[in-house]
Amino acid sequence: MHDQLLGSTQPVLSISLESGESIVAETGEFAWMTDSIQMTASLAEPDPGSGELHRTLGSSSLSLSAYTAKDSPGTIAFASRLPGSIMSIQVAPEREYLVHRRAFLAGTPGIEVSTGFQQSLGTGDDHPQEFILLRIGGRGRAWVELSGDVVRRDLAAGLSLRTHPWHIGMSDASVAVQMAALQAAPGGAVNDAHLFAVLSGPGSVWLQSMPLLAAPQGRLTTSQAHYLPAAEGAAGLAAPR
Repeated sequence: MHDQLLGSTQPVLSISLESGESIVAETGEFAWMTDSIQMTASLAEPDPGSGELHRTLGSSSLSLSAYTAKDSPGTIAFASRLPGSIMSIQVAPEREYLVHRRAFLAGTPGIEVSTGFQQSLGTGDDHPQEFILLRIGGRGRAWVELSGDVVRRDLAAGLSLRTHPWHIGMSDASVAVQMAALQAAPGGAVNDAHLFAVLSGPGSVWLQSMPLLAAPQGRLTTSQAHYLPAAEGAAGLAAPR
């Protein structure tokens, strides 16, 4: 197995597989693949011997399928959704990660993806009501996508960092995540605009400057959507998919 990053501003992850080698990735999320790659679609009840995986993630689900080079070598590619970085991480039982909901691109068959953190962010219409971080565990190698410029902060035990939830790109699983609220004006409702995340060490945190909101429909942040043209005659922006 050999991986290569193509491009720079909005990179593409290209993975070359020898005959018989497999990776797992979200069903149907590949950019392109050669005809020797065979996708095994996931099932609600996975067969342990097939490489098919299904992990329930809150109110939505992330279904992972196996992509295998059959009979001859092949290549499969995954494109980033926004300008940013694609990172390779080594995963082991003692080295797990939390990543934003849309970060996982692909992994070796020993990788496991599950819900690592889940919190309601209120009832506002501007953002999804549920904030989820995925836990990448198991054993093997995984690739994750972080958007915009990435800033790493290392937190010692007892130290914490406050951040807007959507700027959390990735962290060591040892980092504790909590939500705290700014005090609303008298009589005002608390929504996700009043919430921030508190990240507490020990462990490292990778913050992203251009977060893609992790809703299943993949909406952009309000600040980004402001610069996109609205459909003619529409009252607002349609959520890109």
